[in-house]
Amino acid sequence: MQQRPAPKPFVAPWGALEARLRAAGPVHAAILNGMLTVAAFLFIGKLASALKEMAVAYRYGVGPEVDAYQLLYTVISWPIGVWSSVLTAVLVPLAMRQHDQQGHLVRFRSELLGLAILAGIALAGLAWLVMHVLFRLGHSGLPARSASIAEAALPGLVLLLPLGMLAALQSAWMLAAGRHLNSLLECIPTLSITMLVMVMPGRGIQPLVWGTVAGAAFHLLSLVMLSARRGELGAPRIALASPHWTGFWQGFGIMLAGQALMSLTAVIDQFYAVGLGTGAIAKLGYANRVLSLMLSLGALAVSRATLPIFAQRQAQDGALVRAMARRWTGLLFALGVLAAAAGHAIAPWGVRLLFERGQFSAADTAAVAQVLRFGLPQMPFYFASMVLVSYALSQRRFGLVFCSGLIGCAGKIAGNMLLVPALGVNGIALGTMLVYASNALFFWITLIACASRQGRAT
Repeated sequence: MQQRPAPKPFVAPWGALEARLRAAGPVHAAILNGMLTVAAFLFIGKLASALKEMAVAYRYGVGPEVDAYQLLYTVISWPIGVWSSVLTAVLVPLAMRQHDQQGHLVRFRSELLGLAILAGIALAGLAWLVMHVLFRLGHSGLPARSASIAEAALPGLVLLLPLGMLAALQSAWMLAAGRHLNSLLECIPTLSITMLVMVMPGRGIQPLVWGTVAGAAFHLLSLVMLSARRGELGAPRIALASPHWTGFWQGFGIMLAGQALMSLTAVIDQFYAVGLGTGAIAKLGYANRVLSLMLSLGALAVSRATLPIFAQRQAQDGALVRAMARRWTGLLFALGVLAAAAGHAIAPWGVRLLFERGQFSAADTAAVAQVLRFGLPQMPFYFASMVLVSYALSQRRFGLVFCSGLIGCAGKIAGNMLLVPALGVNGIALGTMLVYASNALFFWITLIACASRQGRAT
């Protein structure tokens, strides 16, 4: 009697993917482990963000307070986002190259800390002055009531700049050391906002403002305590004497310009939305925050997991890193397509679950869900571009990142000019697809396609 073969054990789809990546090599396994760790921390953080958005929607709906806060927060946090991106892009490869000389980085860390303190204080003063003048001259673009609310919030919210600049620096050093706990600690500001919004009803925009400032302070304190526990926290120095400044400045300037242009797209969207009437900024903000829940779990997790590994392996085997980047780009693009399709199906339900209570009505749910659906096509291009950006940074090809900033900013302006007149706030959301599609195509051509052709030619 012929014996039947033993049945094969069931392997879950994610388990099969994990097994394939582990079989492909230890580097892929390291990326997978880092991605899962960051994704788990980000998931917790995004749950906290969802709670915050639910609280804000319950208290404010799409009222003028949300418009005022969203515009002011976007403008003030723009330099922090640029600073954070530049530090991640420049410090991580720099620290990886100097892995055997960690002792020599101590002075550089202290001097960079001193620079961050001075920059944060200077930017806070500049932001207050510029925005104060705009409000007084009536050039903010906000309706009168929203403008008066934003002007009252300005003195408190500018404190976010020095706190955020220092927190971004500590997070970048933590990532450069291969630790991902900073992704979990990012939920502290959102929890602070949620708490104050819920326990201080009827206080206007003040719970949003002071919740944001207190959250930034506690976030910074938690990062400082972790650094101090590891003996990595030194006193700030007001000097530029470390030999590591040479390598830092080589990438800092061009990365600063590129990231400033790329992140300027969010500010451009705010001022386009201002012209669409009260509530437009709020609807766009709610939709973008739901979208960020989906984007961060995939793309941000992969970018934070891949950059340290790409940077470490680049000097050893450039062809291997290129193959890794190609594989992960394709994988993340496919994941983005699936996520966008799923998001389109559940958009009304998700917005209703998160926001529809208190001042947030069913009509607001329908409007925000529609904006969200128009923003979903960016997802596969965003996912893919994050991997390619990590690959470019691992090679220190900062010029390509600068060019991508130009391309992205131009794509956003062109998209808004073409789409907003016909689609309104939905056009702003859809126009973001042009930003990431053009960037993904640019990086693929310059980093993967051209390099592959050159490899075959040689």
